[in-house]
Amino acid sequence: MASEEASLRALESLMTEFFHNCTTNERKREIEELLNNFAQQIGAWRFCLYFLSSTRNDYVMMYSLTVFENLINKMWLGVPSQDKMEIRSCLPKLLLAHHKTLPYFIRNKLCKVIVDIGRQDWPMFYHDFFTNILQLIQSPVTTPLGLIMLKTTSEELACPREDLSVARKEELRKLLLDQVQTVLGLLTGILESIWDKHSVTAATPPPSPTSGESGDLLSSLLQSPNAAKLLNQPIPILDTESEYICSLALECLAHLFSWIPLSTSITPSLLTTIFHFARFGCDTRVRKMCSVNGSSQNSVLGQERGRLGVLAMSCINELMSKNCVPMEFEEYLLRMFQQTFYLLQKITKENNAHTVKSRLEELDESYIEKFTDFLRLFVSVHLRRIESYSQFPVVEFLALLFKYTFHQPTHEGYFSCLDIWTLFLDYLTSKIKSRLADKEAVLNRYEDALVLLLTEVLNRIQFRYNQAQLEELDDETLDDDQQTEWQRYLRQSLEVVAKVMELLPTHAFSTLFPVLQDNLEVYLGLQQFVVTSGTGHRLNITAENDCRRLHCSLRDLSSLLQAVGRLAEYFIGDVFAARFNDALTVVERLVKVTLYGSQIKLYNIETAVPSVLKPDLIDVHAQSLAALQAYAHWLAQFYSEVHRQNPEQFISLVSTALEAITPLISSKVQEKLLLSACHLLVSLATTVRPVFLISIPAVQKVFNRITDTSAQRLPDKAQVLVCRALSNVLLLPWPNLPESEQQWAVRSTNHASLISALTREYRQLKSNAILPQRKVQLEDKILLLWVCKGHSHPRLPVSSSIKVLSSSVVQGSQSDHPSDTQRFRRYCRKYLWRIYQVSTDLLSVAARIRADVTDEMLSFFLTLFQGLRVQMGVPFTEQIIQTFLNMFTREQLAESILHEGSTGCRVVEKFLKILQVVVQEPGQVFKPFLPSVISLCMEQVYPIIAERSSPDVKAELFELLFRVLHHNWRYFFKSSVLASVQRGVAEEQMENEAQFSAIMQAFGQSFLQPDIHLFKQNLFYLETLNTKQKLYHKKIFRTTMLFQFVNVLLQVLVHKSHDLLQEEIGIATYNMASVDFDGFYSAFLPEFLASCDGVDSNQKNVLGRNFKMDRDLPSFTQNVHRLVNDLRYYRLCNDSLPPGTVKL
Repeated sequence: MASEEASLRALESLMTEFFHNCTTNERKREIEELLNNFAQQIGAWRFCLYFLSSTRNDYVMMYSLTVFENLINKMWLGVPSQDKMEIRSCLPKLLLAHHKTLPYFIRNKLCKVIVDIGRQDWPMFYHDFFTNILQLIQSPVTTPLGLIMLKTTSEELACPREDLSVARKEELRKLLLDQVQTVLGLLTGILESIWDKHSVTAATPPPSPTSGESGDLLSSLLQSPNAAKLLNQPIPILDTESEYICSLALECLAHLFSWIPLSTSITPSLLTTIFHFARFGCDTRVRKMCSVNGSSQNSVLGQERGRLGVLAMSCINELMSKNCVPMEFEEYLLRMFQQTFYLLQKITKENNAHTVKSRLEELDESYIEKFTDFLRLFVSVHLRRIESYSQFPVVEFLALLFKYTFHQPTHEGYFSCLDIWTLFLDYLTSKIKSRLADKEAVLNRYEDALVLLLTEVLNRIQFRYNQAQLEELDDETLDDDQQTEWQRYLRQSLEVVAKVMELLPTHAFSTLFPVLQDNLEVYLGLQQFVVTSGTGHRLNITAENDCRRLHCSLRDLSSLLQAVGRLAEYFIGDVFAARFNDALTVVERLVKVTLYGSQIKLYNIETAVPSVLKPDLIDVHAQSLAALQAYAHWLAQFYSEVHRQNPEQFISLVSTALEAITPLISSKVQEKLLLSACHLLVSLATTVRPVFLISIPAVQKVFNRITDTSAQRLPDKAQVLVCRALSNVLLLPWPNLPESEQQWAVRSTNHASLISALTREYRQLKSNAILPQRKVQLEDKILLLWVCKGHSHPRLPVSSSIKVLSSSVVQGSQSDHPSDTQRFRRYCRKYLWRIYQVSTDLLSVAARIRADVTDEMLSFFLTLFQGLRVQMGVPFTEQIIQTFLNMFTREQLAESILHEGSTGCRVVEKFLKILQVVVQEPGQVFKPFLPSVISLCMEQVYPIIAERSSPDVKAELFELLFRVLHHNWRYFFKSSVLASVQRGVAEEQMENEAQFSAIMQAFGQSFLQPDIHLFKQNLFYLETLNTKQKLYHKKIFRTTMLFQFVNVLLQVLVHKSHDLLQEEIGIATYNMASVDFDGFYSAFLPEFLASCDGVDSNQKNVLGRNFKMDRDLPSFTQNVHRLVNDLRYYRLCNDSLPPGTVKL
């Protein structure tokens, strides 16, 4: 005893020293090592048992329990049975004796340690484990302790960690399921008895003036006046001990519901009791009492009462989340919905003392979150099931949901409710599409609710109605989706508006357009307030109140313009004629607004509050252009309808729109507005593309502006967009006209002139490249052109030239019509030839001076190869590729990858992307490059990156290797029609075997590296090659590689290095094994088990026997995961045995 006492004092001293502020890290490591060594001693648990019963030092108790936890979970197999019996006896006695005095975290840890013993030994060696828990629950003195033990048991045994065999996991789950009915009965009894006990003494409040109305609605919901009366009973006032027991019982139920199946074990009595407790979350009386009394004790009491409501809703949501509902449980489900919607009606009820919003603000925020989760689960999982029940009033539910949504006290709560409405609208849309015959009946049922929803959502995005809340939204900080809080609010709101528009187009338009019109009148009326000042034009609105009202109106107009743009898709296609007048009204207004903004230049006007009003004016102008752009497809359809008759109205719309755009194509215009104008121009040139576009003076003015080298250059993005638009005006066919009227000869010449003007300085670099003595000057010129990217510089830099060219190639080579694409490629061959040559000559020079220049130039070459590889011809393509191969020597590759950082790696990646395009070209044109490409990959690039942990370049390299195999299968496997039909010929002829093997080995090595994205990509590539080319069936793979790959995949599963890909790895393992199941079961599996370290021969035999010889995918993958789990478990068990243990 003296030694135990001395050890305890020493341990207390060490623990105090360890957690002292002055203790150094070195000393802490020494103490930690000392404590670890003590814990590893045989019999250390006896000291810990003494420590637990004799100390009040929290650190010592936690350390002692950690020793027990380690003993039970990692060393239990090697503990003598007599010691196990003693531990199983002593720890529960210790818990029972001290549970009321122990700190809660020590008590909970001790409970978990006892449950861990049960996890190992129940029922064989610890037969009274669960019986003891039930007895603790049934004894009033120990009920809280029993509930804590029950919850811990549910957590640790129902879904145990991987330190148990699969058979033991299944056994534990079955044992627990056998106890479910008893446990649920006990928990029901506890909750009911506490409720009944306190309900008797609860004071009955005086009748409310609105109680009759409440009862009627509740009766209609529940179809039962008695049930309504029951739920209208006053909520009892619970003492602290009762609230604590109820919260523990509800926590147990929530966890049990997370894994037990829905069944009649969950009785109506239990559900009703849970709903009684859910009412605690709706009760605001205690919060009021707390605020009046100001007592901290009352405050805690109020929080506990609210917490009971949160826990009850957690139980309900666990049941709601189960999509698989047995027939016998559907009636219970209906009853649950009815009772929950009574609660919804209760918390959204208005009376003289409360508005709905003030009531929601008084409720616990967690309770509101849980209730919103319930509503989401109801709509997404169960609405289709419940809607058919005549007893359930869906329209009344929507009315309650409407009140709940638009009185949310927080923005996040409102967002969550909008998500629920989006789910409902999606459900309604899919229902109507599947039942077109009932469309009118369904819409009539929900029409009033949808119109009300639309009106309120539109009001919520307007400062006129909702200024206080909208001004709280952050419009500066970007979230993970690159949008501000305001943008997210607006986007989610407009999605709801759009979905209502899809269902009720007429109502939606008649609701939205008058609101837009009101705000447009304010904007269009600003002209009368514009006065001329010494420095330009000024907006003569200076009164603070007027400025604030104008700010709100402009913000609203911007939002409504976005709404109108979002609805453009509902005016085209089959409904074009039916909704033509509405769309025409919108487009005419948008054209008028854009022209008005450009003519009076509100974006450059002086205002009384420039930091507020000027951004508002710019935003309205930009949004009007963006909204008009959204109607480009409608304009295209309008053009196709009227091009042969009365096109004057259409011509007027397009001409006016271009008049609005032209003044904005200037470097002096704010970038937001400039880019909106450029995007609209691109849409008119690409989507609408009327025949008269090129003859409009405004377009000709843009042509002159963009080709004038003396003009101030636009920013890069705008420059590329404008060039793309002008290129498309000349390259894309005019709709509705035959080929003979397309004027291709004139347009081709004009396009060549455009490209020539845009690239004049770029092409002039060619003459400098000819003379070797001019190389230094050439390098200087490239650098000068590259660096001088400021907007004031008159010349088009190299990077912008390349971007313009790339954009032109991309647009022309991606036409919807093959004939257009071919025509474009023919034209390109004529006028891009010199640009090809300049680019090729410059590339080798640029590679030596700037990696970022090389990156841009390779982007251009990549675009060329993607769009024009055939038109460039074999000689020129060969020349380019040879230039690349000469440039990217092993030394240059190593320099780029290892020393030039991310830019150097991007250059190599672009080069590999170009090779990907080359190797997947069908036919024999580019086949001669294959040996060089494979050699470059395997002999130069792969050795540099193979051992690097960085993922740079690897993904592109393996994609290139995949393309080599996928598109050039016959380079490796010579197949013939005769061989494929003759039964006697078993195998295809193999060529280039060494290269194939090297590629496969590289794939295999990639599975041993930690990069999970590369692993997933390469596994997908192998599976694709097997699906398309029967890779796993080829003799070379089947005989020399198959089981090596299977072995690697199994080892990855065992080591848990890529756990997120368990399913994909299991499927791939099956696909490989299924090629030769006989070999897998008779040869590979025994060899694999024989090579496994850390398990004895008996355990290997068990693992082999448990792997059933199934040949279907689900059973096989289940066997694989069982093998992996049990192998890990056996290793853990064996590691826990003391040294020298003899295993029989």
